[in-house]
Amino acid sequence: MAAAHDLWAAYRLRWRRRRLLARSFAKRSQLSPLADRTRDIASGAILAFATVRNEMGRLPYFLRHHRALGVDRFLFVDNASDDGTAAFLAEQADVSVWTTPHGYKASRFGVDWLTVLLARHGHGHWCLTLDADELFVYAHHDRRPLGALTDWLDLTGRSSMGALMLDMYPRGPLGEGGPEEDPVAALPWFDAGNYVMLRQPRLQNLWVQGGPRARAFFAADPRRAPTLSKVPLVRWNRRYAYVSSTHSLLPRRLNRVYCETGSEAPTGVLLHTKFLPQILAKSAEERTRRQHFENSDLYAGYYDALRGGPVLWCERSTRYAGWRQLEALGLMSRGGWQ
Repeated sequence: MAAAHDLWAAYRLRWRRRRLLARSFAKRSQLSPLADRTRDIASGAILAFATVRNEMGRLPYFLRHHRALGVDRFLFVDNASDDGTAAFLAEQADVSVWTTPHGYKASRFGVDWLTVLLARHGHGHWCLTLDADELFVYAHHDRRPLGALTDWLDLTGRSSMGALMLDMYPRGPLGEGGPEEDPVAALPWFDAGNYVMLRQPRLQNLWVQGGPRARAFFAADPRRAPTLSKVPLVRWNRRYAYVSSTHSLLPRRLNRVYCETGSEAPTGVLLHTKFLPQILAKSAEERTRRQHFENSDLYAGYYDALRGGPVLWCERSTRYAGWRQLEALGLMSRGGWQ
């Protein structure tokens, strides 16, 4: 009986994946190339993908950080930026960029657009799918390039790697301070504990919640707090599809970024730089646009709280000191990667 149930679940998920792919490909005409350099993508190149809107404050460092890791090419979808983002990206020799004026929410928060690009250009490549406010780090990233990590993942039979999205924040109220070249220098604090992790049986993915947003904005209803577990690094196949942002994908075996035998799997961390000083203006805009949550009315109070410039720092806050600190705190693991 259990075997029959598993077969039926696998069958339904296979059709769900096909529907997600069909939905995404139906939106391919929404993308207009502004600078298409994909013919320059070499075999074995590591690619990064992102949907962005008005991210000029973050993109120079975002590109610098991930270039230093070893990302070879970047593929962006610009969703109607009006701050020069698209033009800036088009000037970068290692960037391809497409533009679209269509609704972010209606595209599954940009995932439909990225699915088209991943299928066209990411097939067979290791692909890092990120938001502009995320900086990927992993064990030894300061001395070993991303290509060495992906080679090791290939040798050990892994097709994906998970990461915890770690909210970074300042010491004082949100919205204060001027621009910083390095966003982590502006947001050097994080929560080292108060995380809850569950394994979702249907997709076999991890569901992690907690951190400063859970304690500051969702204390009364913690299950509504943002999901912090992601699977950003995948050796892509055109048949794959993300289900919810990069929190989970299909086939579901790619979500097993953990070990069930008592050992540890390699994991990274996404340093989440959402709370830069422009967060107040962005929160006001997002509340009006209603494009960032499936049920935007439920999160009106969240945006109102952000616009009030709260202080997320507390006596239990921890100052960021690098990947070894994150490993020691149990927030990431090298999992045999040396």
